[in-house]
Amino acid sequence: MAPKPGSADGRTRSSFQIFIVIGLCLFFYILGAWQRSGFGKGDSIAMEITKTGSDCNIVSNLNFENHHGGEVETIDESKSKTKMFESCDAEYTDYTPCQDQKRAMTFPRNDMIYRERHCPVEEEKLHCLIPAPKGYVTPFTWPKSRDYVPFANAPYKSLTVEKAVQNWIQYEGNVFRFPGGGTQFPQGADKYIDQLAAVVPIKDGTVRTALDTGCGVASWGAYLLSRHVLAMSFAPRDSHEAQVQFALERGVPAVIGVLGTVKLPYPSRAFDMAHCSRCLIPWGANDGKYLMEVDRVLRPGGYWVLSGPPINWKTNYKSWQRPREELEEEQRKIEEVAKLLCWEKKSEKGEIAIWQKRVNIDSCRDRQDDSQDIFCKSPVSDDVWYEKMETCITPYPNVESSDEAAGGELKTFPARLYAVPPRISSGSVPGISVQAYQEDNNKWKRHVKAYKKINSLLDTGRYRNIMDMNAGLGSFAAALESSKLWVMNVMPTIAEKNTLGVIYERGLIGIYHDWCEAFSTYPRTYDLIHAHGLFSLYQDKCNMEDILLEMDRILRPEGAVIFRDEVDVLIKVKKMIGGMRWDTKMVDHEDGPLVPEKVLIAVKQYWVVGGKNSTSH
Repeated sequence: MAPKPGSADGRTRSSFQIFIVIGLCLFFYILGAWQRSGFGKGDSIAMEITKTGSDCNIVSNLNFENHHGGEVETIDESKSKTKMFESCDAEYTDYTPCQDQKRAMTFPRNDMIYRERHCPVEEEKLHCLIPAPKGYVTPFTWPKSRDYVPFANAPYKSLTVEKAVQNWIQYEGNVFRFPGGGTQFPQGADKYIDQLAAVVPIKDGTVRTALDTGCGVASWGAYLLSRHVLAMSFAPRDSHEAQVQFALERGVPAVIGVLGTVKLPYPSRAFDMAHCSRCLIPWGANDGKYLMEVDRVLRPGGYWVLSGPPINWKTNYKSWQRPREELEEEQRKIEEVAKLLCWEKKSEKGEIAIWQKRVNIDSCRDRQDDSQDIFCKSPVSDDVWYEKMETCITPYPNVESSDEAAGGELKTFPARLYAVPPRISSGSVPGISVQAYQEDNNKWKRHVKAYKKINSLLDTGRYRNIMDMNAGLGSFAAALESSKLWVMNVMPTIAEKNTLGVIYERGLIGIYHDWCEAFSTYPRTYDLIHAHGLFSLYQDKCNMEDILLEMDRILRPEGAVIFRDEVDVLIKVKKMIGGMRWDTKMVDHEDGPLVPEKVLIAVKQYWVVGGKNSTSH
């Protein structure tokens, strides 16, 4: 059966006591919000403390503003009143600015150009708050969320009809149920993954990061998580309404994306495995350009899995209702490009074929002497944002012996998480030494420990989908690592150092993005957002209001945000979000009030389309 959705003078207290009190007060505020959302469990002790106040008014006497009260008042009083942001119209409930359906139809359909990112010009941008649909509730906690999504959160039934025989999704009362099936694995993703694991080293931690192209509702990625494999799934916003939204509601990493004309927003040598399960991508077309792009992002020694047409076409061409000759030619082209890439075919059984990329160029003895003509001539670079995809092979890094892995050997996961990444040990990232990497890890362990004191729900499962908007070396995500959550590590395209490749070498996932534009996701898809130094980075680059409104769009009602930045920047941020239906609290750096870097905690209020209801006190 489906489930239903104290002292007036704070200076007399020690810094440790202050931190604990602030943490408890925010904890009970957030817990109360969770209880009101519909899925939180009541706690009589918490309710009693919340009811009586329990000295929580001390926070107002001990927060940052009181250390520098005059300065804050002067800044605020010298400017106009806080701008209040109105709710957008109900039609924008699931608005995706850079994948807007109406705008997409004005672009050419060849090579999936119309499904790529096409962001609104300045005059077309919305300057309002995207509302949640009526009846919206906090998603189930993991692992229940893998199998159930509240209907009100994504009220689209088309997939339940279109994919009924394929076991993708079923509608049951007030929830959607995800049986774990897929077009190529109607018996369930677990059994399908077992078949792959007979060839691909999934069990021992060798394969940690995976790319799922044309992911549907991301059941493959969902079931890989129990095997400690983290998949980055993507699919376009197309006629299969809300497939990526369903994935994120389930608590599975996913973005809106497509293999079209521009490079994928991931670094070279990122993934241990790439996967296509009847993803309808024409792999042999355009002289193999799409397979060459997969090769670019696939780590040396990594695996590519293709299941469905045209594999085993001799047996299935009738059931697929496609001509034998067409399928035969399709597979011939794929085999031809795979040979050109020097991939080794490891297995073809039933409708599943698996290739492995060679560990280095020296291990490829089948390539002809004139093959150098097909290597990319431009210098190898991970500057891929809006760069056109090329019909050429990305060169391997140099090696000193034929058995050496190009780009460096990786440890199995979880040892990989804190091992020194090859890009750092080899000096490939200018300015980042081994010592700097280790110091960064220690720093973020301290920061995350302090965050957990402020918000005790941080690693309880309350926050499943987490985003780090300026991820650096991925140390925030590493410090949080848990089966209860995952982190989307975003590398701003204007970051001083491009370290997304390092993040992947740690066994984490992430994506390139320019925060002057909207992110490739649906509204309300992240439970917690972390923004360290982001607004300092983007000062004078684009409008702070646009970035904050985008954060509001992708944050769930009653989700939380942690800003960490210079005090002057956070004062501006705090003033602006005062008009966004967020509750905020500024706290000092864990090392004390004299440190200019501060932390601003925000919780988005609960409200839905057509109403001004709020759960704030």
